[in-house]
Amino acid sequence: MSTQDTHDLRLRGGRVFQHGAGLQELDVLITGGTISGLVGRGTAMAATTEVDVAGKVVLPGGIDPHVHLGKDIRVPRDPDDAALETASAVAGGITTMLVYLMSADPYESVFAASDAAMAGNSHTDYGFHFVLGTDEQVAAIPHYVRELGVPSFKFFMNFRGDEGKYLGLPGNDDAYMYDLLGRAADAGAVVNPHPENIELVWKLREQPRDESLPPLEAWYRSRPPVVEAEAVQRVAYFASVTGASVYAVHTSSRAALDAMRMQQTVYPNLFTETCTQYLTLTTDSDCGTYGKVNPPLRHTEDVEALWEGLRTGAVDTVGSDHNARHRTAKEKDIWSASAGFPGTGLVLPTTVGKGLERGIDLERLVDATSTRAARLFGLFPRKGAIRVGSDADLAVVDLDATTTVRAETQHSAAAYSPWEGHEIPLRVVHTLVRGHFAVRDGVLSQNPAGTYLPRTHGGAAALAQAEKTKEIA
Repeated sequence: MSTQDTHDLRLRGGRVFQHGAGLQELDVLITGGTISGLVGRGTAMAATTEVDVAGKVVLPGGIDPHVHLGKDIRVPRDPDDAALETASAVAGGITTMLVYLMSADPYESVFAASDAAMAGNSHTDYGFHFVLGTDEQVAAIPHYVRELGVPSFKFFMNFRGDEGKYLGLPGNDDAYMYDLLGRAADAGAVVNPHPENIELVWKLREQPRDESLPPLEAWYRSRPPVVEAEAVQRVAYFASVTGASVYAVHTSSRAALDAMRMQQTVYPNLFTETCTQYLTLTTDSDCGTYGKVNPPLRHTEDVEALWEGLRTGAVDTVGSDHNARHRTAKEKDIWSASAGFPGTGLVLPTTVGKGLERGIDLERLVDATSTRAARLFGLFPRKGAIRVGSDADLAVVDLDATTTVRAETQHSAAAYSPWEGHEIPLRVVHTLVRGHFAVRDGVLSQNPAGTYLPRTHGGAAALAQAEKTKEIA
């Protein structure tokens, strides 16, 4: 199928992923940044440029729904906040990222400054989530959706008292959460809570530290799975009462996944994200304090539960929770090292490569790394599918090659990776963002071409909007 006779670009000879049909022997035609045709290999069709991708697989470009940018992880401010971290993303087949902006100020000015830092510097297309912390911000939700194109809002359930002071955010409580959920539901938006019960963490902090424990195990015990699972259950129940859509970010444990599934038996508008680290690293990993993160790395049983959730669809998406603080903030003891690490460029290769090794269906892996996020965050069908009329966001990968993780090839300003030396059973060859080669033959483009993506719906409202396309992805 093709919409015209002459095209800008033809990707010839690859196997192209199609929802419901798997890998098909098709050539992809691209014109003006969108997919203008999908045709059989022998089909005569003129194109200004042809690129041979024989032996490769063409997937929808990855969407990282969970990214933090900026030296202090609050907002992108400098050109390299965008340029370096989005370079890391496209090197790993990510073509769209959704970036969390964190501020207690009204978001009109925060948005404008952040967009200015991204524009002209981002290799990926990008949207924003706003982290809400004040009553005034909650009241402004309809305006943020309507005027700024942001229908997804995070809040930290663990920011009580002064817990959020280091990020400039005030404390909140369950009444604040209840109001936020209700207003988001009315606006057709989705709420992305960071679910941790901080009162329990405070209690655990009072316990004597066992200095004989390995660092990552000690950090795990300071924030065990019950801390996460209780908060997931609480926010999910509040969502059912208010009619809100809730997207639980960075789910790390079997207990939290079970809590969400229990709530989903009585209320459907609940969604689950995990992150690459929770699928691949444990407290036994050899990354030391580089692996400190909240929620903490867990045990093997949690890793297995999350992979099974990915297989069944209980886990909707995989993100990175990318954080580009420099390595010097990590090279301390476990109690004073900063939490979080870079990883956006590993989401697609790791999830798809290791998922296929585990026998998980490719369609489920594509959903988790691209399509489901597009649908949940109001980007479908522009993003998340390879079909005529969609943006030509593509990851061309070699399933027979491997990638060894090295910090120096990850582009990030963080200058380290907790996955240093890990081998991934997949290699990204090309990444195209709206038809532009952001990465070609593994080489990064020097001309960032990413643009801002305004959105109108999130969560259940976005799914309903996507259904209107009459094509299930």
